[in-house]
Amino acid sequence: MSYPILSIEGVGPQIAAKLKAVGVRTTATLLERAKDPKGRKTLAAASGIAESKILQFANIADLMRIRGVGAEYSELLEAAGVDTVKELKNRNPANLTKAILELNAARQLVRLPPSTKTVSKWISQAKTMPPMMTY
Repeated sequence: MSYPILSIEGVGPQIAAKLKAVGVRTTATLLERAKDPKGRKTLAAASGIAESKILQFANIADLMRIRGVGAEYSELLEAAGVDTVKELKNRNPANLTKAILELNAARQLVRLPPSTKTVSKWISQAKTMPPMMTY
C-alpha cells in the first residue's frame, strides 16, 4: 500500500515540502529511498531533515505496507514497540493486542483499537512480506 507522504504522523506541510522537493511524494517512495542507512543519510542530506526523523518516517511507511494499517494504526503499533513489518511478523497476536489496548487506554491514540482478529491478520500479512528496512 502507498499513501501520500502527508499521511505519516509527524509529517506536516513543511516536512512534506522538503521531501517533495527531493522527489518523495508517497510512503512507497520514502521507504524505497530510506530503507537502508546509506539511503537515509543521502535523503537527510538532500532534504535537510534529520536522519533520525527520516528513519522514524521510514519505519512508519514500512508498517503502512500492511493492508489496514494506515497512519493511526502505524503510530499505535510503533508506540507498542513494533517499528517494522519484520518485527510485526514475530509477534504473538494476543499479547500484542493486549499491549495495544492498554496503551490506547492510557494515551487514546485511536478511536477504535484493533481486535485480536485484526492484529492476527496483520501478523499473517507481515509473514508473507519481504523485509524492507535494514540498519
